[in-house]
Formats: sequence, structure tokens, C-alpha cells
Amino acid sequence: MNQPLSPQGDNEAAKKARNGRNIALALGLVAFVLLVFVVTLVRLGGNVAHPH
Repeated sequence: MNQPLSPQGDNEAAKKARNGRNIALALGLVAFVLLVFVVTLVRLGGNVAHPH
């Protein structure tokens, strides 16, 4: 964790790894938002189809 910073090689590798993690995190967040949206639509649609 406390390793000295190299001028170029490790910096590029770290940047690429960081970008990969950011993309994975963004895709996970989008998937979660879509899941919540679909579940909300299904629950609301169920209430509209069967009024009390």
C-alpha cells in the first residue's frame, strides 16, 4: 500500500485499472437503478390491474 510511485509504467497500469473499476462500478449502478425501476413498475402495475 505504501509503495513508492514510479514515473510512467505503474502510473499507466494504475490508470487503466482505475478506469476498469470505474466502468464496472458504473455498470453495476445502472443495473441496480434499472432493477429498482422494473420492480417499481411491476408493483405499481399490479396495483392498477387489481383495484381494491
